[in-house]
Amino acid sequence: MPMDRSYPPPPASTLRSLVALLVLACTPVSLPAALTVDRLRTEYLENPIGMDVQQPRLSWTLNSVARRQRQTAYQILVATREDRLRSGKADLWDSGRVESDESLHIRYAGRPLISRQACWWKVRVWDQDGQESPWSAAAYWEMGLLQPGDWTAHWIGRDESLDHRPAPLLRRTFNVRAPVQRARIYISGLGYYDLSINGRPVGDRILDPGYTRYDRRVLYAAHDVTRWLRSGKNAIGVILGTGWFNCHTRAVWNFHQAPWRMSPRLLLQLHLDYADGRTEVLVSDESWKVGSSPIVFDSIYGGESYDARLELPGWNTPSFKDSNWDSARNLAAPAGRLSAQRMPPIRLQEPIEPVGISEPSPGVFIVDFGKNIAGVAEIETSGPPGLRVQWRYGERLTADGRLDTRDLDQHIKSQGADQVFQTDSYTLRGTGTERWHARFTYHGFQYLEVTGLRPSRDTFRALPVHSDIPRTGTFVCSDERLNKVQAAALRSFLNNFQGLPTDCPHREKNGWTGDAHLAAEQANFNFLPVTVHAKWIQDLTDEQRPTGELPGIVPTSGWGYDWGNGPAWDSALLLIPREAYTYFGDTDMFERHYEAMRHYVDYLTSKAEQGIVSIGLNDWAPWKTQTPAAITSTAYYYVDARIVAQAARWLGHAADAARYDALADGIRRAFNERFFQTDTATYGNGSQTALSCALYQDLVEPQYQAKVVERLVESIDRNAGHLDTGILGTKYLLNALLDHQRGDVAYQIVTQTNQPGWLWWIGQGATTLWEQWNGSESRNHIMFGDVSAWFYKAIAGIVPDPLAPGFRHFTIRPNPFGDLTWARGEYDSIRGRIISDWRLTDGIFRLRLTVPANTSATVHLPARPGARVREGRQEVSSSPDLRFVRQEDDRVILEVGSGTYEFTSEWR
Repeated sequence: MPMDRSYPPPPASTLRSLVALLVLACTPVSLPAALTVDRLRTEYLENPIGMDVQQPRLSWTLNSVARRQRQTAYQILVATREDRLRSGKADLWDSGRVESDESLHIRYAGRPLISRQACWWKVRVWDQDGQESPWSAAAYWEMGLLQPGDWTAHWIGRDESLDHRPAPLLRRTFNVRAPVQRARIYISGLGYYDLSINGRPVGDRILDPGYTRYDRRVLYAAHDVTRWLRSGKNAIGVILGTGWFNCHTRAVWNFHQAPWRMSPRLLLQLHLDYADGRTEVLVSDESWKVGSSPIVFDSIYGGESYDARLELPGWNTPSFKDSNWDSARNLAAPAGRLSAQRMPPIRLQEPIEPVGISEPSPGVFIVDFGKNIAGVAEIETSGPPGLRVQWRYGERLTADGRLDTRDLDQHIKSQGADQVFQTDSYTLRGTGTERWHARFTYHGFQYLEVTGLRPSRDTFRALPVHSDIPRTGTFVCSDERLNKVQAAALRSFLNNFQGLPTDCPHREKNGWTGDAHLAAEQANFNFLPVTVHAKWIQDLTDEQRPTGELPGIVPTSGWGYDWGNGPAWDSALLLIPREAYTYFGDTDMFERHYEAMRHYVDYLTSKAEQGIVSIGLNDWAPWKTQTPAAITSTAYYYVDARIVAQAARWLGHAADAARYDALADGIRRAFNERFFQTDTATYGNGSQTALSCALYQDLVEPQYQAKVVERLVESIDRNAGHLDTGILGTKYLLNALLDHQRGDVAYQIVTQTNQPGWLWWIGQGATTLWEQWNGSESRNHIMFGDVSAWFYKAIAGIVPDPLAPGFRHFTIRPNPFGDLTWARGEYDSIRGRIISDWRLTDGIFRLRLTVPANTSATVHLPARPGARVREGRQEVSSSPDLRFVRQEDDRVILEVGSGTYEFTSEWR
């Protein structure tokens, strides 16, 4: 075709641009790496200091926008300085290229690490095509004091007297003579400490260090205080609280008679590393000074009293005159072994404002915070000097609107009616606006009963307190009632996670073992609790008697061996590590505590009669029907033996593995011979707990499983769709029904609005989970909280695969139960974020799914027989990015690699 001369030729600049585009199009493009590396962690922690693990484990997360991405190799570099790491000089460890798809728990294998060693590290990986990722950003860890000889400090305090007196103040001045490159404080202040330098608080920890059996183990923390120091004179200040170390409140658990009980004391070591290479160490010793604080009373159960008239302004600054203070005394060291605290600290959380104030009687005021929490109330007020304001904490009101603490204080008041319990007070100094909150205690409450002033909405606010563990999961759905149950479960868990798992934050604060393991799965979905759990499993091992026996609460003063224990509780020693293996791919607790686990199973064997164990508590807090302890205890005996056998295989103990597998086989036979009635396919008394226990614990022979499930559903039908279980049976029931494809029945149970059930609690105004189905006793317990894990597994459909732990592989099986129209579950697994987001509209089921890099999933997609199923715009049977497995009655089953997918299917 001839050129149309009516158009002028393009300008030269346009021609140049076209040529440049052609050249660019023909030039090879450097595509971004398919995999990138982030979230570097050392023993689950980001950039920790004070590590006392000689070969810490390193983990990372992989990211990719492409599908089906896998790691095939990695390289780790570790250096003593960041600049050396940046230049590739790995003077501590260069792993070289390691052919492995593992990104979790890689043990450091470089030069032996010494106390206070700084370790900078980074990692890169290769994908399935051999493409190399960029190096990750640098991460850091630092060793603590590894040998007893590294401690040259003395334990110091006021004296050895156990008489209660104002909390002691300890101070020491020192000089900084040159630029400081690095400054670290290693500290254990018992029961609790509050640390400051030059008048400024160091960090935001409270209730530190973590509570342990102090005559077996004492924790210390490491603080980076480099930026707190200044040239010239400096001052360290420490306040000590009694905590659990010197529990002087008398209660039925006898902590006032604990074998570790001592007066408050401090161990502190400050290491100053100067820029010129010199190191100086300042230690706690008799050169320190001791005085009395305005905290005139503190008790972990009783509360705290503060008299602001006794304040000593500037007591923790260099210029304070302490000549009239006494010298600190060297005190006896606690018998426990010093260990680094390798878990997130307890911290104050976002404040909660009051929702209402009432005056049920003249001069007595009730402040309502609208939520049941664990924490303290902060007062902000002004007034004349000497005005004393008192507030008591509680979670319910009497009929006439007064604070009702009868249930909460029964175990305290029975040991002394005049004892203070869950009460704080503040005496004003009388100048300006005054603000204060307790620091060495915490309480469980929704309400305050205030006397001494008329509060306004601005006088008090609530400060929640709990271990500051990362949030990892969210679940929401179209039924707002279930969302409220989920919120209540989260709040109950955090209220009861205080450096250890507890039962309730008010009445007891005890580490009940049964509550802990029943809540472990929901904890692993919603949070990253594993470091706290690992610390507490060590507490269990520290408590174990030579017989192998364990108490019902840990730590304990000695209470809980004669009552409150048994396999249904003690098995926390094995069950929490099992969940850590399933959710995080972590075998460390098995490696550390294998002997304790084996010893415990041997203890149960010594108590067994023909394979049946009858000791211990049974299904606590059932609605109506009791289940014999022999059923639940023997079932845990079986599970424990299986766990020990599996742990033995991991650790290379072949003879033990065979022995405990044979033991488990024998227990299974004995259980069925004793409790199973073949003609009726019923276990024991036919209770829901007995039937679901046998199913959940895998004790039912395959040929009878369908019949036992039928009996279980019949029992639920006879109870008008309600459960009739306690804390053990409730976990068994929901999971057994889901595992045996009757999740619809479990959903019917969960959505009942009358007693017994979670929605009845919500209907009564509950913001936390309660101890009893009828609403009596505590209203802040987590022991019925496994329903939260059920939401993730049953509704969102995110199910871990124990055969591919740490979510290397998992199942996605969403269920549009009942009238649900949508649900979304997000889970930041140890390998990356999983999202299951489904909607049901006009009979079309849509699932948006995210599978993290270096993982895979089996997807069970709801679809009626013969339905069209697509991923994006393609039929799943022809999609190159997934594998069609099979069609079941109401499911299409697919295998997918990493990436984001959008499925649609025709549903009912």
